[in-house]
Amino acid sequence: MTDSPRRAEDESVLGRPEDEQPDEQPAPEPEEAPAPLLTLRDGLPAVVETDEALVEACDRLAAATGPVAIDAERASGYRYSNRAYLIQLRREGAGSWLVDPIPLTTLEPLQQALAGTEWILHAATQDLPCLKEVGLTPTALFDTELAGRLLGYPRVGLATLTETCLGQRMRKEHSAADWSTRPLPRPWLEYAALDVEVLVELRDHLAAELEAAGKAEWARQEFAHLLDFEPTVKQDAWRRTSGVHRLRGRRSLAAAKALWEVRDRIAAERDVTPGRILPDSAIVAAATALPTDRRSLLRTEGFHGRGASRYSADWIEALERVRDMDESELPSKAPRGDGPPHPRTWADREPAADRRFKAAREAMAHLAELHGLPVENLLTPDYVRRLMWEPPATREPAALAQAIREELARVGARPWQVDLVAGALTGAVLAGDAPADVAAETAEQP
Repeated sequence: MTDSPRRAEDESVLGRPEDEQPDEQPAPEPEEAPAPLLTLRDGLPAVVETDEALVEACDRLAAATGPVAIDAERASGYRYSNRAYLIQLRREGAGSWLVDPIPLTTLEPLQQALAGTEWILHAATQDLPCLKEVGLTPTALFDTELAGRLLGYPRVGLATLTETCLGQRMRKEHSAADWSTRPLPRPWLEYAALDVEVLVELRDHLAAELEAAGKAEWARQEFAHLLDFEPTVKQDAWRRTSGVHRLRGRRSLAAAKALWEVRDRIAAERDVTPGRILPDSAIVAAATALPTDRRSLLRTEGFHGRGASRYSADWIEALERVRDMDESELPSKAPRGDGPPHPRTWADREPAADRRFKAAREAMAHLAELHGLPVENLLTPDYVRRLMWEPPATREPAALAQAIREELARVGARPWQVDLVAGALTGAVLAGDAPADVAAETAEQP
């Protein structure tokens, strides 16, 4: 039943009865204005792509003062190598420089120009390997991402820290670009130059926060440790092939390994990502079907396109080798490791180790919260697992604490980490072993 026109008119003039009045809605809060967009103060510099231009850049950088901001652009997702395709630098008094290392004879003049200066990088472990490849290695550095982690920032991307600490917003639309492209488009170059535009200012801001928080010495030790950084060599990388866990037999695993190795070799030779040669799904499908000739291979799911056809002889040869393998040559179903088993198995296998690990995990979480930093930066979780699985033999508290300190130093923990966690880990070992000890003493009593 609809309201009469008269009633509608009354309500429009007089409003509804009091008990029918709608709830009063609070006025929406005004949206916070976005931070101003970061722009280039000095305009876009020309790309240094000749040895003569590099000499000029090096002269300017060497004559400048203070730390130097450095960034590098790679072509991850497009190229097999970790090569630097563009290097950005900025130093007070020299401005910003964009260096294309590909056509240059050597970057040794740049290494000499930066000798003795502090390098500012964001996420240094990503850029140090590709910089080292072209002959650039720092003698001192400041990692703004790591500084953010030590200070407990929940998000430590460069754009986020720049907006949070300096109040300026960065564009990130070209972060996944193919930097091996030549010539590089102007918008990409502007994006790259902006990555070092305020890196010096961000470093100074974070350094002041570290001093105020009493964490400056922690940061110095961390940055010194990064100078010797080497990327981890992945063991049994073929086991990370998507879908390989579905393979059942060891010969199928061997086929997946052989195909993965052929693909990796071809990708390295052509300097393209392995997925552009052959998708993971094709490796798993061929390892399951084990085709014996080119025709059946190219009918296998995923074997399409030029990569599959062009290298068909390589794929068939790899599968033939696998068929001829002796059982003793086939890979195990589970990867072999030299570390302890996964902690989820400890409760049944080693109850004391399980108690130690749980106590250590709780103590580490408490310390991380107390000092406002991620638990993985307090101490690498792998160190904790290894220590709790096989702690030093002594249970005399002082001797145990000293043994733990020595073991942590041996595996690379920094002094500040050792000082913070040694007591907690000592307590975890003693607490984890206590229930078993008490039970044994009780059983011996008459």
